[in-house]
This record gives sequence, C-alpha cells and structure tokens, in this order.
Amino acid sequence: MTEAEIARLVDKFYARVRRDAVIGPLFNQAVDDWPEHLVKLRAFWSSVMLTSGRYKGSPMAAHLRHAGAIEPAMFDRWLELWRETARELLAPADAEAVIARAERIAESLKLALFFRIDGAPAAAAA
Repeated sequence: MTEAEIARLVDKFYARVRRDAVIGPLFNQAVDDWPEHLVKLRAFWSSVMLTSGRYKGSPMAAHLRHAGAIEPAMFDRWLELWRETARELLAPADAEAVIARAERIAESLKLALFFRIDGAPAAAAA
C-alpha cells in the first residue's frame, strides 16, 4: 500500500460518507473544513497502515466530543462503506488489511463511547 493509494481511499470514502443518508449528516455537522480534515485523515491512515508517524492527534478525543450524536449503528454503516471502498480501490490483500484495522479501531471507539462496567451508557456516564 502506498501514500497515493491511502489518499485515494480516504478521499473517495469520505466523499461517500458525506453523501450517506445515515452518517453523512453527523459528519457534515461535525467537520467544518473538509479539505483540512481530509489531510488529517490521510495522515491518520498513513500512520496506521505505513507506520509513517504523520498523524498527530487523538481520534478518541475527536469522537468523544460528538458522543451524544453518535449511535452504535453508525459504526456499522461506516464500516460497510469502508469495506466497499477499500475492496473497490485496493489490491485484495491491502483491502483486507485496511479493513481489519478499521474494524479494530471501530470496536475500540465503540467500547469507549458505549460500554461501561456499571451498565450505564458511556455517553450518560461522561
């Protein structure tokens, strides 16, 4: 996988996200500057997949800021679009690798946002 492939994947995927009836409204409300946000997302996936170290931020903090608007099913839709886009644009092995990483990241974010040992929803406990 190359930086160019990551950029193409991120750009096409988030174009789909922005048009999506389920998750588009949340993303379009949360993101003020899409060109700047896409630069961050490309850096994030470069760091995840190529260990480039380009990303300097906290995905967890970004998601926690919008915890009240995020529903668990939104992660499923995000992953569905991610899988489709990755399989469309990347070689099979690269697509499955980036999908596997996205699934693990989504699971971690869902746990942080929605799981609490005491049974209370995370958003309510925060």
